[in-house]
Amino acid sequence: MNKHTLLAVIAVFLAWSVMDFVIHGVLLQSTYEATANLWRPMEEMKMGLMYLVTLLFTSCFVLIYALLISDKSMASGIKFGILFGLSIGISMGFGSYSYMPIPYTLAFTWFAGSLVESIVAGAIVGAIVKS
Repeated sequence: MNKHTLLAVIAVFLAWSVMDFVIHGVLLQSTYEATANLWRPMEEMKMGLMYLVTLLFTSCFVLIYALLISDKSMASGIKFGILFGLSIGISMGFGSYSYMPIPYTLAFTWFAGSLVESIVAGAIVGAIVKS
């Protein structure tokens, strides 16, 4: 992994961590409280594992772009982010809604949040990872 790729992993990880806090810790807090029976209590959450998963997911996102996208540019990064975000957003938001008793607003916010996070990450990798 070259230094630009490593820098992109760090930048996307930090961006996703901040956006996750805003989405899940602020915007969806009341929704999570209203559906508390579906989630682990806060003291049982596996925060270390969550950050490790986010780091691995970030690494995969950046490496897919770095290794498989030939025209590396801001536009390519954003297009990649849109497609990636649609795929994980549909799966996370509406896929989860299809089998979990969650409110539609939660499913939609998971979808929209995943899409926005991926677009931002695409812009970051497009700006940092060059041919």
